[in-house]
Amino acid sequence: MKLETASDSARFNMQPSSCDTFVALPPSTEGQRIIFGKNSDRPCDEVQEVVYFPARDYDPGEKVECTYIEIEQAAHTHAVVLSRPAWLWGAEMGANEHQVCIGNEAVWGRESADGDEALLGMDLVRLGLERADTAEKAVDVITELLEKYDQGGSCMEDESGFTYHNSFLISDRMEAWLLETSGKHWAAERVEDGYRNISNQYGITTKIDKEHPEMREYARGKGWWDGKTQFNFATVFSFLTTARIEAAGSRYCEGKKLLEKSNGHITAETMMDILRDKDSGVNMEGMFMTTGSMVSVIPRDPSLPGVHYFTATPDPERSVFKPFIFVKNLLPLKETSSPSYGADDPVKKKPRFQSKPDRKHELFVKHELVAAIIDSHKERGKKITESMRQLEKENMTRMEEFLSHGVEEPDFLVKLFSTSVKEEMGVYSKN
Repeated sequence: MKLETASDSARFNMQPSSCDTFVALPPSTEGQRIIFGKNSDRPCDEVQEVVYFPARDYDPGEKVECTYIEIEQAAHTHAVVLSRPAWLWGAEMGANEHQVCIGNEAVWGRESADGDEALLGMDLVRLGLERADTAEKAVDVITELLEKYDQGGSCMEDESGFTYHNSFLISDRMEAWLLETSGKHWAAERVEDGYRNISNQYGITTKIDKEHPEMREYARGKGWWDGKTQFNFATVFSFLTTARIEAAGSRYCEGKKLLEKSNGHITAETMMDILRDKDSGVNMEGMFMTTGSMVSVIPRDPSLPGVHYFTATPDPERSVFKPFIFVKNLLPLKETSSPSYGADDPVKKKPRFQSKPDRKHELFVKHELVAAIIDSHKERGKKITESMRQLEKENMTRMEEFLSHGVEEPDFLVKLFSTSVKEEMGVYSKN
């Protein structure tokens, strides 16, 4: 008889869940701002790093090595800030210098996701950010790459074969797009106002603003659509019922209620509160938990900067959202960058995932110790949490000045995120 191991148990618990992404646009927000947020829900032992890559130009014919496959590089890539599982090339969520934000979600449907190694949905998040200066262009970039290279490969750092299709919530200064995929087929919906959230289930119904040219004929050929009734993407491509869809449906409804509660007054603070909400399941606990969180504030006024907050640590309830602003001459984010193993990384060798190296970055190590204190010492933990919230509040008050009046001295912001990380670690050492 085979005993169930911790990793077997983890895998069983992982299947129904993974991530919640939100976007709010005027008039649901305060001021002329777009608020984007995501919780990345991943295996509880996985490290998520926050990294910055500057804009770059490339020579014709250059290639880029993604998580599993090599593809043609673009002539130019935009500067990006990414929150990503430390073992892979892509990202769970991030933003670029043009204030495009993208988060992806795992989705399952009638189409099998058990394909060969190709581009991960997380690779497509990064590629969309590096190559598109608007949300709509990101839809085009992702779908063109999907057509050319397909999606596939294990989405976890082990041999479990955990695979899925992807949906993406994409925003810029003016609008948002929801892009949902099933293999190479896809549909996209423009969101021009109000709010939208996604949680591991297809959400595009009959309002389809862009689509794969062969999607409807493919669905008809499979017997999923009769060719006569109004085409509903979610109905056509979804399973009728599965445990994971039901679990996602519950989180989707709870997330939507939390947005509705603050409709007309949604701010960065509102979004952080939503991401910290454990009762709704949005802030996930257990073998599969929230390992990184992001909130972005994007003014519609192009003369004003976007502010992107990242935790780089698990459980937003016990983390600090730290600000990042795109300016020239930004430095690498060393304190939240994981060790690099290059060609010796077990992810790069075949067979893959034969071992797991230590991927903990400096902030993760210090946060892990503090999280244990918060768990085991009630009074001391409360004091630490209060200090963390105070630091976050002070940073957000400072960021409000930039969001309202712009950046006059960009050189002062080149170390903004790293300085905030050091301040957080300072709070830990004092307590």
